[in-house]
Amino acid sequence: MFRMRFCSVCQSYTLAEAHCGAQTASAHPARFNPNDPYGGYRRTARFGV
Repeated sequence: MFRMRFCSVCQSYTLAEAHCGAQTASAHPARFNPNDPYGGYRRTARFGV
């Protein structure tokens, strides 16, 4: 099954595992879990709040 992927080098979306000579990352967010014990750390690192 193909999933949309994101190339951080050229800022484009693709279905390939490698694009522009670099690995691509999943374009989908992680699943939401209301009991996530590390959610506070992740929000602090990302938003600086």
